[in-house]
Amino acid sequence: MKDFVTNNRNRFLDTMSDDSIAVFFSGEARVKLGDENYPFTPNRNFYYLTAIDRQNLILMLIKRADVCETILFVQRFDEVKAKWVGAVISSEECRERSGIDNYKYIDEFDEVFSDKVFNGHLQRVYLDMENRYFKAESPALRFAKRVGENYPDLDIVNAYGIIAQMRRIKNPVEVEKIRRAIDITGKGIEAMMKNARPGMYEYEIEAYFDFELKKSGVKDFAFKSIAASGKNATVLHYSDNNCKTGDNDLILFDVGAQYEYYSGDITRTFPVSGKFTPRQKEIYDIVLAGNRLIVDTIKPGIEFKSLNIILKEYYAKELKRIGLINSSDEVSKYYYHGVSHMLGLETHDAGRHNEGLLQEGMVLTVEPGLYIEEESIGIRIEDDVLVTSEGCEVLSPDIPRTTEEIERLMAEGRKNG
Repeated sequence: MKDFVTNNRNRFLDTMSDDSIAVFFSGEARVKLGDENYPFTPNRNFYYLTAIDRQNLILMLIKRADVCETILFVQRFDEVKAKWVGAVISSEECRERSGIDNYKYIDEFDEVFSDKVFNGHLQRVYLDMENRYFKAESPALRFAKRVGENYPDLDIVNAYGIIAQMRRIKNPVEVEKIRRAIDITGKGIEAMMKNARPGMYEYEIEAYFDFELKKSGVKDFAFKSIAASGKNATVLHYSDNNCKTGDNDLILFDVGAQYEYYSGDITRTFPVSGKFTPRQKEIYDIVLAGNRLIVDTIKPGIEFKSLNIILKEYYAKELKRIGLINSSDEVSKYYYHGVSHMLGLETHDAGRHNEGLLQEGMVLTVEPGLYIEEESIGIRIEDDVLVTSEGCEVLSPDIPRTTEEIERLMAEGRKNG
């Protein structure tokens, strides 16, 4: 990991203009209530450049024509705080993780920044100013305001797009972490299939997934799990997970483990009873064939947005064949999301989705679905794939996918208890 992040810093430095400085913040845990904070998770671009997952750290990169400099700002040791919440990360541990040798303290940051800008005659500052929401606030956005007020002649450049582009192509180190996240996710899904019974609440089945992740040492989920039975499965981001399942219900689980901050994102849909009805199997097999169609389509040079177009054309034919629709315009009534997104350090990974051409080394999801509210049927089958030189590799091949595989596994679970 040390070599990986060192290379990432060098790649970013290569994009910087001469006489410039870049500043990245690890982030901070938000206050939840009283003296309790939400769990901290590092800014993913900071982590991508350092492999360090502690809050209130700052990375500084300086580039001049003749030299590049890297400084990591860390917190001073506080003996009292250490007794309550543990010691801050040491410079030695930071060096081991990141390969950075030059350290200063956070309380020295303002002075160092001013000195580098003024005495170095720097003209530009790069900041990670990701801002998907109008009222969003982050350490980088707050710092950008300070820079604008104190150094109005210093050009501010948004570094987010640069790193987002870097993160689109996954290094083998990253792919292995994603594989591990997917493998753990698969264990949790199989545990749910084996233990599901009609009459259980959605959260009771979900608990088997949670237990398997904890057994595997997973500290966090890739996202809030979706456990949606019956009509709930027609709501894409349903996450109440508190309804009682019925005898003939399908249940849709969209779940993911997070392994060393890399995400798995898998969806499986199965009958709580252990047996698909003929109608459920008919719709399921249409979705499964759509999944395979997109997997077979993916290769370098294919336009990202064409994947969804191809799936909708396929759905138009199939849904007409079974009499669910009369016109291609009606597909959107039963399928109303995209078939793919990037996957990596974030579940919906950095960069703009549905744009550009697929490239070797990208990791993305394949997640066709059909949602028939009037029949209380919601089915999505999602796998994660790595784009290879000639096509793609499914990274989740062993997680039961066909109706036969699912019914067989669920029967085994009933036989064993």
